[in-house]
Amino acid sequence: MPASVVAVSLSSRHTFSKKSQDAITLVEGLGVDGDRHAGVTVQHRSRVRRDPSQPNLRQVHLLQAELHDELRLGGFDVEPGDIGENVTTRGVDLLALPTGTLLHLGDHATVRITGLRNPCVQLDGFQPGLMQATLDRDPDGSLVRKAGVMGVVVAGGVVRQGDHVRVELPAPPHMPLDKV
Repeated sequence: MPASVVAVSLSSRHTFSKKSQDAITLVEGLGVDGDRHAGVTVQHRSRVRRDPSQPNLRQVHLLQAELHDELRLGGFDVEPGDIGENVTTRGVDLLALPTGTLLHLGDHATVRITGLRNPCVQLDGFQPGLMQATLDRDPDGSLVRKAGVMGVVVAGGVVRQGDHVRVELPAPPHMPLDKV
C-alpha cells in the first residue's frame, strides 16, 4: 500500500489533543499555520521555561496510524489528533527513519524529521496507562518511543487527508532518531 496521509489536525491553543481538519497549511520555517506549536523558536511550555530562545525542532508532530491500531487493540480509544499529532500517516514506518529524512506530503509540502517525540505523562491524563502503551523495549533492552516523530517545515504547502507521502532518505551515514 502506498504511504499516505490519513488525517491532519491542529489546535490554536495549548491543548493536548488537536482537532481534525479538512486541510492544514505548512509554512516553511514555522510549522502548521494556526497551530499553537508553530514558530521559529520552541513553543512547548516546558521547553520555553528552560530556554525560550532554542530553535523549534518540533514544528510538526507526525504519527503513524499503525500506532492507533495497536493502541485500540490494547483497549485504548484513540483517533487522529487525540495524542497531539498534526499529521497522521499510514504505510511508512516513521520510527525507523533516520534523522534528516525528508517527508514530502502532497504536492508541495516537505517536513525534515528532527527526532522522536518523547511520550509524557499528559498521555495518562488523556487515558490512564497510555504513556506506558507508547513505550516498549527492543531485543537488547533499549527504550523504544512510539509516540511519533517531530519535524520542521522545509517547504510549505497544503496537506490533506489522502495525500501521498514520499520518503527521501538523507545521504549516509544515517543517524538514528533520538528524542527532541
